[in-house]
Amino acid sequence: MKNPAPEYPLFEYNQRYIWLISLTAALGGFLFGYDWVVIGGAKPFYEPYFNITSATDQGWGTSSALVGCMVGAILCIILSDKLGRKRLLIFSGFLFSLSALGTALSETFWWFNTYRIIGGIAMGIALNLSPLYIAEVAPPEKRGMFVTINQLLVMIGVLLAQLCNWQISLVDNSLPDNASFDVIAASWSGQMGWRWMFGAEMIPALLFFLLMFLVPESARWLVKNNQEQKARKVLEKIGGKLYGEVAIAEIKTTLADGDLGKVHFQDLLRKPLPKLIGIGIFLAFLQQWSGLNVVIYYAADIFQAAGYNLKQMMLNIVVIGGVMVLSVFITLFTVDRFGRKKLLLIGTGAMAILYGMIGYSFYAEQGGWVIVVLVLTNVMFYSFTLAPLLWVVLSEIFPTRIRGAAISIGALAHWVGNFTLTYFFPVIKENLGWANNFWLYGLICAFGFVVVYLVLPETKGKSLEQLEKDFL
Repeated sequence: MKNPAPEYPLFEYNQRYIWLISLTAALGGFLFGYDWVVIGGAKPFYEPYFNITSATDQGWGTSSALVGCMVGAILCIILSDKLGRKRLLIFSGFLFSLSALGTALSETFWWFNTYRIIGGIAMGIALNLSPLYIAEVAPPEKRGMFVTINQLLVMIGVLLAQLCNWQISLVDNSLPDNASFDVIAASWSGQMGWRWMFGAEMIPALLFFLLMFLVPESARWLVKNNQEQKARKVLEKIGGKLYGEVAIAEIKTTLADGDLGKVHFQDLLRKPLPKLIGIGIFLAFLQQWSGLNVVIYYAADIFQAAGYNLKQMMLNIVVIGGVMVLSVFITLFTVDRFGRKKLLLIGTGAMAILYGMIGYSFYAEQGGWVIVVLVLTNVMFYSFTLAPLLWVVLSEIFPTRIRGAAISIGALAHWVGNFTLTYFFPVIKENLGWANNFWLYGLICAFGFVVVYLVLPETKGKSLEQLEKDFL
């Protein structure tokens, strides 16, 4: 069955206003991207400072923020449908600022991880609610593109973090290319450089915190919580008076009498929500266990194993960020044309093949540029498929009355998958070796391809209320 035509083809949208509020919310994605990968470039320097040598401590230092991400997702499950999207995003801006300052000033590994966990709470909130907020304010025929804007800001945050890490690492001219653990610990990079990598995040974090006070609350959340007049003003500013009337009427048809302002968690157990939540959880784990976060967090180790020195590794990490940013533009121009399902099939299929090739390169000890090219190609496919489309799909498939809680369950699964992948990777790699590790990710992507092909519905071009009627 073909998708029907977009529901609101005749309205003239206030594009400037939609872009402004969407970009403001997407700053949460930008901060997530920065906080997500800054750890990878700082890792070669803070580990010598704190004298981290065991695989367990290495895994904890890299993954501690992900514990906070799980807490942030749980907060969203409990509070996002009660307090709204805006208040929690403001709170995340405050936590991002506190974490950046605290991590930069940490003198012990315990405090370092404490502030990383605080930042993780902010990451969990922002990655969950920024795309949700954008999905609820964007016109249905452009929703995929606007939600993908959040992912573009995530990738720009990734690239900026990698550029900052690289440039800060170049400040210490006295540090040899093949510096030992002890030499790094005693150097400026080991004592101070990594602090600047984390501290630089304070500037955009404070900007996000302040700007979020200026954007409106989601109109769909306002209607749901008995604030119809406020919702009408927001919708009229987005698409005019008639658009406001039509949108409010459609939102109210998806909310049962007496449901306004209430969150019924038992609804999560009523058909077809368990199936939709199952799809969301599977996609969340697939996005993480596809292995790309290992490439992000442990890029230095991967390139070192491929034969590169410290400065070459830092440059290669920056190139990864550049590829991630450019790849999202492919999503922007294809997600509302080709649909979500087709792009996910392309991504999982290509990644399964590429992981097989990367594993063989390590098995055959090819090293050097071959591994770099294969890793970058894999990053490209991930960045325009699995990375953005998880959040596009999650923001679309759940009903209005429980959307915040349901998306947060998917986000919690995302962080559980991220933590388990990241924390256990050093131990798994020591036992399996590089080749078998990448072959394992290839099998996971192949399995994901089959499940997406058989189970995932297409959602492009429909309003959120239209999708809700289809699924229910």
